[in-house]
Amino acid sequence: MLKVAIAEDDFRIAQAQEQFLSRMKDVKVVGKAGNAKETMDLLEKETIDLLLLDIHMPDELGAELLPKIQVSFPNVEIIMSTADGNGVCNYLLKPVKLEKFVDTMEYCKKNNQRLHRDSLVGQSLIDIYFGSTDGKNPSQKNSPSGVDPLTLQKVKEIIEDLKGGITAGEMGKKIGASRTTARRYLEYLVSINECTLTYEYGIVGRPEHKYYRT
Repeated sequence: MLKVAIAEDDFRIAQAQEQFLSRMKDVKVVGKAGNAKETMDLLEKETIDLLLLDIHMPDELGAELLPKIQVSFPNVEIIMSTADGNGVCNYLLKPVKLEKFVDTMEYCKKNNQRLHRDSLVGQSLIDIYFGSTDGKNPSQKNSPSGVDPLTLQKVKEIIEDLKGGITAGEMGKKIGASRTTARRYLEYLVSINECTLTYEYGIVGRPEHKYYRT
């Protein structure tokens, strides 16, 4: 049984996540927290395998809370949930689609079962757990230097949901990164033929680089 806690200040999102989880076998929601303090209190009281942690908590950012959790509760896995698009062991980009939510939870559940089943953690288990060899977790595939797999997957999902093109600046805002960083990921997708680059002229006459899904 994968024991999950939800740390989310928006009760509607927390309720939706709980409903998603209730449909899954061998997954149990053991508690919900609406801010950072309640999250730490919940971790103290309950045995938790996985924490769904919102980045923008009202009293403290989830990113600031993260190192405290890692020190005090090192065995708790964390998925950062955000409307801006950031991640830890995995991520959920709001608004969360049911299929994406279930896939992410199933992946974490299988990893948790592997770790509890195997008394000796060998290299093969480590490779599976971190997605180094089996390729079953799309966000953990090998990628070139300077390209983070989780961020790359995030960029891909944003591109797939677009009806039109997107600039590097616009992508940077969506993933919480600089325009230069966003351009690096977009150019990589162009290099592997998953995106196309066009030059469009705006009102001022300067060409604007726009990226489209191939």
